[in-house]
Amino acid sequence: MKLLLQNYGKELHHSHIGMPVIRKTEDSNLNSATKRRHLQNTINLQFRINRLSFNYLFRCSTKFLLYLRYMKLIITGLLLLLIPIVNNARVGEFETGRAIYNDVYAAVKLAETGLTRNIFDLAIKGLKKLDSNGKLQNPNIVTIADYSQSSNNKRLYVIDLKNKKLLFNTYVAHGRNTGDEYAKSFSNVEGSLKSSLGFYITEHPIIGSHTGFALLINGVEKGFNDNAIKRAIIIHGADYASENYIRKTGRLGRSWGCPALPTVLNKLIIESIKGGTCLFVYNPDKKYICSSSLLN
Repeated sequence: MKLLLQNYGKELHHSHIGMPVIRKTEDSNLNSATKRRHLQNTINLQFRINRLSFNYLFRCSTKFLLYLRYMKLIITGLLLLLIPIVNNARVGEFETGRAIYNDVYAAVKLAETGLTRNIFDLAIKGLKKLDSNGKLQNPNIVTIADYSQSSNNKRLYVIDLKNKKLLFNTYVAHGRNTGDEYAKSFSNVEGSLKSSLGFYITEHPIIGSHTGFALLINGVEKGFNDNAIKRAIIIHGADYASENYIRKTGRLGRSWGCPALPTVLNKLIIESIKGGTCLFVYNPDKKYICSSSLLN
């Protein structure tokens, strides 16, 4: 009996020891299968998420491209609408400016003095370009030497554009080799003793050893008058630029290329036009009219 109980106890002992081992193995297999399923589900879910993200991004990019296309069309349409408006504004501004200067021409009664509207308009055109480029310190004053007229005429005009006044209208001489009564030949070459056409900017007064009180002028048109300072072309007074000289010789006297003025008005005119105003020396010379950078 004792022996049977001992053997039964051993069987119970072995049975209790073995069952947990069997359960651990089954649990391990179960956990591995669950992990594999979980991993597969995770992979599938990630794949679906990636596919959905790609589809979403594709749709968004397509919509964005369409948006850009529509914006481009809208901007193009707006530009097409604005171009006529801007052009009309520019034309209106130009017309307004021209009307103002035409008003000056009429108010000053320049036609009665012998200055044509065409020459006045050319002077204003060059003045406006110089002013827009920041070259003029005082754009309200313009001086015109009209070398298309006889030297016996008062062909120098100093005009106050702001106050619509003709400040001076007097004689001005041309260069000795430019012509007799009429100016016909022009040069930018040193020693030519000829006048130079085009636009100048006035600088500061000087005292010349032979000319006395004079005004430096800087020629700003290359090939036409840009050697003015090198040639010592200045505005100065001269006895031969007077009515007395005309009465004696039948024409005004001639300079070495400088626009010489009557001595009685020389200082007054220089004081009025010094310091960055516009001087326009005109003649209907085809080469100059067609080639001037300020007129074309």
